[in-house]
Amino acid sequence: MLHVVKNLYQFLFRWTLVFLIVSIFVGSISAFFLHALDWVTHVRENHISLVYLLPLAGGLIGWIYYHFGTRANKGNNLLLEEIHSTSSIIPFRMTPFVLIGTLVTHLVGGSAGREGTAVQMGGSISHQLARLFPFSIKEQQTLIILGMSAGFSAVFGTPFAAAIFSIEVIQIGMYRWKLFFPSLLMAWLSHLVCLFWNVKHSIFPDVPWDADLILFLGIFLLSIGSGIVAKIFIWSIHTISKFSQKWIVYPPLRPVLGGSILVVFFTAGVSVDYFGLGVPIIQSAFTENLSDTAFLWKLLLTAITIGFGFKGGEVTPLFFIGATLGNLFSEISPHHLSLFVSVGFIAVFSGATNTPLACAIMGMELFGFASGIYFLMATQISYIMSGHASIYSSQIIGKRKWFRPHSHVGKKISDLK
Repeated sequence: MLHVVKNLYQFLFRWTLVFLIVSIFVGSISAFFLHALDWVTHVRENHISLVYLLPLAGGLIGWIYYHFGTRANKGNNLLLEEIHSTSSIIPFRMTPFVLIGTLVTHLVGGSAGREGTAVQMGGSISHQLARLFPFSIKEQQTLIILGMSAGFSAVFGTPFAAAIFSIEVIQIGMYRWKLFFPSLLMAWLSHLVCLFWNVKHSIFPDVPWDADLILFLGIFLLSIGSGIVAKIFIWSIHTISKFSQKWIVYPPLRPVLGGSILVVFFTAGVSVDYFGLGVPIIQSAFTENLSDTAFLWKLLLTAITIGFGFKGGEVTPLFFIGATLGNLFSEISPHHLSLFVSVGFIAVFSGATNTPLACAIMGMELFGFASGIYFLMATQISYIMSGHASIYSSQIIGKRKWFRPHSHVGKKISDLK
C-alpha cells in the first residue's frame, strides 16, 4: 500500500511540474513571438521596400536550416512522426530556428502564418522534459501533444479548439479522447500565461443565428467550395515543394527562387495586402465587400512562400483565404455577410488540416455559439470534400472518408499515390 501511495505522489509531482514548466515556457515564448511578430509587421508596413529583400532573407533561412537544422526542417510533420513512432527527442534547436525564421519571413513580407511556429515551439519545448525525467514512449508522445495544445492556444487564444486540435490532427477521423482534459488544462494555462504578458488577440464580431432556405443553401455551397479550395491550396504547396526539390539541388537556393518570384509579383503591382499575415484584411472581410480574387492571390502567394521553404504556419493564410472566400459567397445573401465570412474562415482551415471538430469549436470560441450548427455542418462538409489530402503530409488516415477505399486506412498522406 505504501508503495502504491509513493508511486501516486511521484506521478502527481512529475506531471504537475510538466504542466507548470510547459505552460510557463510555451506561453511566455509564444507571447514574445506574438509581440515580435507585431513589431516586424509594423516595421515592414512602414518600410514596404523590405519586400525586395525576400530572396536574400530566403537564402539566409535556407542556409541556416540546411547546415544546422537537421531534423527540425520537417516542422510540424516531425511532431506528428514522433507521436506516431517515437524514435528520439525532438531537437531543441527547432524552437529558436522556427522562431527566427518566421520573424524574418514576415519582416520581408512572406505570406505565411504563425500557428506552425507556435505548435513547433510547444512540441519541441515540452519534449525536452524527456531529458530530465524518465518518461515512457507513450508519455513522451503525450508530452508532444500537450506542447502542441499549449502553443496553439497561446497564439490564437482558443483553448478548447487547441485541446481538440492536438488530439484530432494526429490521425484523420480518430481522437485520443483520454488526453482531452490534460490537453485542455495545458491549453488554458498556456493561454493565461500568454495573457499575463499583455498579449491581445484579434477580436471578431459575434455572428447571429438565422434560419433561411437561401442562407442554408449558400452556406452549403460555401462549405463545398471551401473543401475544394483547401484541396487546391494543399496541392499547390506540395507541387511547388516537389518542383523545387527536383530542380534545385542546393536547398538554400530554393527560398531564393521563391523570394524572387514574390518580388516579381510585388513589382508587377500585386497588392501588399496579400503579403505577410493579412489580419487587417481578415477583419475587414466581416464589414465590407472585398475583391473577388482576394482568396486566389493569397492562396498563390502563400503556396509560393511555404512551398519554396520559407518558415511560418499555413493556418492564418487559410483564415485569410476562407474569410475572403466567404466574403465572395455572401453575395448570395448580402445581409448575412459576417456569417458567410466566419464559416469560410473555419471551413477552409478544416479542409486543409482534417480537423473539423476543432475548427467548429474554434468558430464558436471566436464568433459565438449562436451559429454553431452552421460551423459544425460547414467544417464537416469541407473536411469530406478535401479528400485524403493535408498540409501535414505525416497525418495518418485513421478512418476513411466516405468516397475513399478502405486500403487507405493506416497510411500516411504522403504515401498515397
